[in-house]
Amino acid sequence: MSDRWVPDDDLDPPDWVNAGSSPSRPPTPDRRPPPRDQRPPARRGNPERRPPAPREERGRPAGPPHQRGATRGRAAPPPTQGAPRQGAAPPRRPAPPPDAPAANGPTANGPARDRTGTARPPRQRKPTPAEPDLRVEDADEYLDDEAEDSESPEIGDALEKKGVVGSSFAFQLYAKMKGAGPFQDGPYQLRTNLGVRDAVSKLEAGPQQGHTDIELTLPPGLTLQQIAQKVEEQLPGRTAAKFLEVANSGTVRSRYQPAEVTSLEGLLFPDTYLVAKSEDEEAVLRKLVENFDQKADAVGLTAGAAAVGRTPYEAVVIGSLIEREAGVEEDRPLISAVVYNRLRDGMPLQIDATLCYIKGGCQGPLSNADKEVESPYNTYKVAALPPTPISSVGEASLRAAVAPAAVPFKFYVLSDASGKHAFAETQEQHDANVQAAREKGLL
Repeated sequence: MSDRWVPDDDLDPPDWVNAGSSPSRPPTPDRRPPPRDQRPPARRGNPERRPPAPREERGRPAGPPHQRGATRGRAAPPPTQGAPRQGAAPPRRPAPPPDAPAANGPTANGPARDRTGTARPPRQRKPTPAEPDLRVEDADEYLDDEAEDSESPEIGDALEKKGVVGSSFAFQLYAKMKGAGPFQDGPYQLRTNLGVRDAVSKLEAGPQQGHTDIELTLPPGLTLQQIAQKVEEQLPGRTAAKFLEVANSGTVRSRYQPAEVTSLEGLLFPDTYLVAKSEDEEAVLRKLVENFDQKADAVGLTAGAAAVGRTPYEAVVIGSLIEREAGVEEDRPLISAVVYNRLRDGMPLQIDATLCYIKGGCQGPLSNADKEVESPYNTYKVAALPPTPISSVGEASLRAAVAPAAVPFKFYVLSDASGKHAFAETQEQHDANVQAAREKGLL
């Protein structure tokens, strides 16, 4: 510390001094001249010496060094205490200390601020693109993915959802880098955790041959012969003859098929199936039989048949009669009741659908000669169930076959063009219903 005396110039120090800052270099010195009473005495020279030419003549402004900022041509008066003189240049700002916060930069005590002092949100860095997921892991699950002829974002999202790739974005990035796509429409067999590289390779190779599914639609009430014809019509490369050969060979059997029965008549469930190109007639037949067994299990066919005193296969036969005779849903339990009541009383069922089965179909009204044909399926002459079902059976008819309505009816005849029937308990009531149907032109 020095004891040197420094005159007080009555100037306030800059704000950063009172704020406790410790600059590593002093501020720019004040270049204003001191008051006249504090100036050093002028140097005295030879009075006879010619004074130097005015500064204006030498191309420099006149006046002592402390007046160089004043207006040229006249001497600047000394500063006065208090307010600055009018027209004078403003004093220079002191340089901020090195550790003072910048106008726009962040500080240790807060976020970055602009020139007005308003805090700005931190600058967000751009995300780094994810690396393509090229891992290939073993997995037992396989997925049949239908890849549409579209851009890779939709396919990438589908593959990520199914777990084939880990990232849709990585798939899109890799496909774009390889110039892959658009991909061909069709089925693809892709395992989970396959990885981006292998997924793109498999999609570029195209859909698997021999795995394109074709719909096979089988409505209820078709005979085995009619189903075979549908197979030939709807599935290219299959024939009705081959289908019937397998169906009657015993190669494919239903769990509800008695040991002495070789035909699968009535044991093929009516439904819409997806059949692959690689599936032959036997594979198609197996698909239909397995579906029937599952639906019969759901209905409770075994327990339901036992409750009404019939075997499961007999219940299927009754179900086929209901399927061929019922025109509206509410008639199914009522027709079932008629069948059970007539069987109980030893009466022939007299169901026209059995005669149509014998004939291979009915193109018009049945004749009396049709009712006299010798066949175990002729329910006009045989007081028993047919030996096999006469058509495929839907679920509603299977349920009605094991749950007949609790009514005493033994007769029914068509009563409405919608397929509704009129039911009767006695022959006289039935004859009246038949006459009414004839008057309506239904018979």
